[in-house]
Amino acid sequence: MSKSPKVSIVILTRNALGLTRDQLIDVANLDTEGILPECLVIDNASDDKTEEVLGGYKLPNMDYKFIEAGANLGFAGGNNLGIKDGFLGGSDYVILMNNDLILPKNIVTKLVGFMEENPEVGLTSPKMYFAKGYEFHKKRYKDNELGNVFWYAGGVIDRDNAYSTHRGVDEVDRGQYDREEETDFANGACVIIRREVVEKIGYLDDSLFLYWEDADFSQRAKKAGFKVAYYPGTHLWHKVSASTGGSGSATNDYFLTRNRFYFAKRHLSPRVKFAVWRDTLKLIFTGRKWQRLGAVDALLGVKGMGLWARH
Repeated sequence: MSKSPKVSIVILTRNALGLTRDQLIDVANLDTEGILPECLVIDNASDDKTEEVLGGYKLPNMDYKFIEAGANLGFAGGNNLGIKDGFLGGSDYVILMNNDLILPKNIVTKLVGFMEENPEVGLTSPKMYFAKGYEFHKKRYKDNELGNVFWYAGGVIDRDNAYSTHRGVDEVDRGQYDREEETDFANGACVIIRREVVEKIGYLDDSLFLYWEDADFSQRAKKAGFKVAYYPGTHLWHKVSASTGGSGSATNDYFLTRNRFYFAKRHLSPRVKFAVWRDTLKLIFTGRKWQRLGAVDALLGVKGMGLWARH
């Protein structure tokens, strides 16, 4: 009889005690049949009593560990602590989960089952809906459609213009994305990663700090011979932008502008690299404040927090 796969669920948090505590309630109710699960909460130096409240937390259905990062390491750096701890502890898979998700009971067993049946797949994300009330266009939908509106049904990279989008975003689920298939990128809000991927390509690029790191990681995995998949056999609900602010926030403007430049430089054609360089230069003069600062840091090669640390 084959051994049960060991799985580390990694939840990153920073100054979001309420969100994280709510999600741990969902984790405590997850089905764990046939797997050996653990939950790792990584705290990016919160000052809202997160460590005090969650440091000694207990879960009824799996082992639990709280890891204090000691500084704000960003999405990539904080999650890397969890990935490293999980795989050093012998896990076969790590599942990264945002702390602003609503989870069905089968999310982990379904994702692991899919990976076990598809050894050529290196990383996978499930179907993701907007949580009710978090839709971008709330008034567009009927009451019975809320909670059934796509946020992610696969990732699409426009390689001619250096933009990433979510397939299906804002569409009501009518079964149009119910097929398992390869996709351009798995989404870091919830992604299961096979141990062998990290052994071959390393960790998320923590120099990006926030945004585009999932697309970068997916492209690196593909180049190393792994498939990246969208799996609609389970789903979750995402409280979109609950933790980072919405479109046009300082965080979005700075990191999306800067890291788009770095992604193009690494993964796209010379023509597109030049076009993105031109776009980035233009934003210094025409963009919103944090787009301008992101563009400046991109052209100077600044990574990590960069000028955003002053916000």
